[in-house]
Amino acid sequence: MSAAHAEIVLTAILLATAAFLVAAHATSLPYPIWLVVGGAIVGWIPAVPNAALKPDLVLLLLLPPLLYSAAFFSSVHELRKNARPIGVLAIGLVLVTVLGIAAIGHWVVGLSWEVAFVLGAVISPTDPVAATTIGRRVGAPPRVITVVEGEALVNDSTALVAYKFAIAAVASGSFSLWSAGLQFLWNVAAGVIIGLLVAWVIAKLLRRLDDAPTEIIISVLTPFFAYLPAEALGVSAVLAAVTAGLYLGWNAPSLLTPSTRIQAYAFWEVLTFSINAALFMLLGLQLPNVVSGIEGVAFLTLTGYSAAVAGGVIAIRLVWVFAITGIRRTVSRRGRDSDPLPAGWRALLLVGWEGMRGAVSLAAALAIPLTIDHGRPFPDRDLVIFLVYVTIMVTLLLQGLSLPWLIRKLGLSGLGAEREAMTEARARLKAVDAALDRLEELEEQGEVDDGIVRRMRRLYETRRDHLAEQASEDGSGNLGELTPQQERGDDYAVVRRELQDAQRECIVDLRNDGQINDEIMRRIERDLDLEHARLEI
Repeated sequence: MSAAHAEIVLTAILLATAAFLVAAHATSLPYPIWLVVGGAIVGWIPAVPNAALKPDLVLLLLLPPLLYSAAFFSSVHELRKNARPIGVLAIGLVLVTVLGIAAIGHWVVGLSWEVAFVLGAVISPTDPVAATTIGRRVGAPPRVITVVEGEALVNDSTALVAYKFAIAAVASGSFSLWSAGLQFLWNVAAGVIIGLLVAWVIAKLLRRLDDAPTEIIISVLTPFFAYLPAEALGVSAVLAAVTAGLYLGWNAPSLLTPSTRIQAYAFWEVLTFSINAALFMLLGLQLPNVVSGIEGVAFLTLTGYSAAVAGGVIAIRLVWVFAITGIRRTVSRRGRDSDPLPAGWRALLLVGWEGMRGAVSLAAALAIPLTIDHGRPFPDRDLVIFLVYVTIMVTLLLQGLSLPWLIRKLGLSGLGAEREAMTEARARLKAVDAALDRLEELEEQGEVDDGIVRRMRRLYETRRDHLAEQASEDGSGNLGELTPQQERGDDYAVVRRELQDAQRECIVDLRNDGQINDEIMRRIERDLDLEHARLEI
């Protein structure tokens, strides 16, 4: 292919990707649904060359930022609060899925046990992007969304550790459950320790910096600082990146300046979005090669294999969610007296139906090595990748497209949304009270002009009256944007920053005490950061 032709093809691929993303926005469908179909369509266009991507580069370059970002913007408090349902899904269900899909892969598809375990490990982690996007838009119960997000964060670690053992088993031709269990525990512990050490060093460094571009670059490198040493030592690099993200995300309010937070959070949103889009398109471009590499399997047989694997993934999750809850309520009185999720069986059905697969399964599938020891081709690699792709497509299209209907049919639309809005309004009210308390302290010190104090008191008392009305009635209305002020005197700016700091300290304390979640804290924090930025104009 000539250089000019390659440039034209690349431009066409980028335009197609942009078109799919615009279509996702226009139709209000999660972008993975468009990209998983669009990538396959683009890959089959004759003029588009088949992509050749080095498998080891996928996990090395694309996975660490995805894991780190998901952990950074997660809530440690919510993870701890929902540890039981998240653990049941992220550890128990992953292991059951690996075993169940391995059995289907061996007995139905005819894969060797070792390769079948690779298939099970690759396909076992869920992806929350489509599920939570739809859930938030339709108004699914907040705790259901929290559990699904927490599950997706933790099950990546479980699945990728299992994936590592499965790949090693294919290379060696043997597998010891006892040895793998001990190695699993060591990998987990060592990965967490490495992640904490790296995060502690990065936190010390960030506290000494006040330069947004430098801090953003460090944040991009941080997942690799955690991932690469762990990978070199042969322990869980996934858990190292996740642990570093959780630690730094929890401490972000004290590590980053307001202007840096605004830029860094926007940058990471674009970066993770781009990586997800790139993964779907890369797999679509490789699909023709994958299909052509599947030899000796008739179309109808291949369709049956795909239906068995995709159906198995969906069925295993639904059965596990209801079975484990039923067992817990049968053997434990505490389990009978407490519901793990609001709305009982309806929420359980919703959690069971939100098991869509996505970016992590894509990355793991693309990372399956081309060859194993002595240059032998990896057995049935193309068949495994094809089955993973079809399963991702089926879960996204079948479950993703039917999810809004299911949420409404179960009567869960809007459940809990009003209470979350009320919680946010009350948190904002407490933050304004903290600002007024700080204003009184500044007035008593006598170092601030009386006119500025009076204006600030009127501003915050007006805001407080508005928030008190919102918190005591229906929790609706605009709780965010602050009115820009025309004054730009030094004393005025100093007072405003003092009051902003008092509000930040208040909402961080509310988060630490578990009265609000991280999402609410970041929404209020963003408004304060924007107010701070206006003072610097």
